[in-house]
Amino acid sequence: MKHFTSLLFLLLACSSVYAQATEEEIEKHRADHLAYLLDTTSGWLNQQEVEDFGGLDYFDFDSTYQVMAKITKDKGRKFKMPTSTDRLPVYRRYGFIDFKIGDSLCRLEVYQSLSYRKKDKRHLFVPFRDATTRELTYGGGRYLDLTIPEGDQLLVDFNFAYNPYCAYTYNASCPIPPEVNTLSVPILAGEKTPLDH
Repeated sequence: MKHFTSLLFLLLACSSVYAQATEEEIEKHRADHLAYLLDTTSGWLNQQEVEDFGGLDYFDFDSTYQVMAKITKDKGRKFKMPTSTDRLPVYRRYGFIDFKIGDSLCRLEVYQSLSYRKKDKRHLFVPFRDATTRELTYGGGRYLDLTIPEGDQLLVDFNFAYNPYCAYTYNASCPIPPEVNTLSVPILAGEKTPLDH
């Protein structure tokens, strides 16, 4: 099974902890993501899956979901994160991010993959669910990728929230967001359930 981090080279959200992406940059990111997904040489979708693919669907760009968050380092024990298969990748909680969506205070745990950490020590993984899950967005939750900042503030851009590859193919093995990372508010940004699902 291929690991979800093969997508990381596409994730512009990792490029900066403070610079807000423009609508044009996010549109280009989405177009690149679609091209990568439909390229059978990438190894994700086979030719039949590409032919049956209905397309990607997104919320409109919304700068109100580009929020500044406080990050608190609070490392936890190593643990095996459940996935959609029997694969159990090892993660460690790095800490928490606290932010506001409208008037609601929100907190998400952020994790480091111990295998991917060898390649990028600053990468953080944020699997989450929110009030749109199973209604407007994929039932298995969505992901964000962040970069550890120098200080205790970083930009969290939910316009970059993306689906695990399990949303498109059974050939993927995707981490399942821990229950603690369920937001009660709707995140009306980022990727929706794929079309024709």
